[in-house]
Amino acid sequence: MTVAEERIERLEDLARAAATDCHEQRARYYVRLARRIAERNRLSLPKRFKRFTCDECDRYLRPGKNARVRLGDGHVVVTCDCGSQARYPYDDG
Repeated sequence: MTVAEERIERLEDLARAAATDCHEQRARYYVRLARRIAERNRLSLPKRFKRFTCDECDRYLRPGKNARVRLGDGHVVVTCDCGSQARYPYDDG
C-alpha cells in the first residue's frame, strides 16, 4: 500500500468522524483533500469512499441525516440534500 492510499484511507476516517460530530465543513475539506490526492497520484478512490460522498457538493453522506437511500429495480438510489443522485447496482439474488 502506497503512502497516498494510506492517506486517503485516513482522510476517509476523519471525514466520517467529522460528519458524525456535525462538523460539515471539516468533513467536506477532508473529502476534497482525499480526491485531490487520488487525482495527483492517479489512484481511484475506494468503493466505500465513493459511495458515501456526494460528487456535486463533496459532502460525506450519512443516510437519514443528509442523504436519502431508496431501492429500485436492481439498483440503490442515493439522493444528497443538494439534489444530486447516484445509482449503484445490486444483486437481489
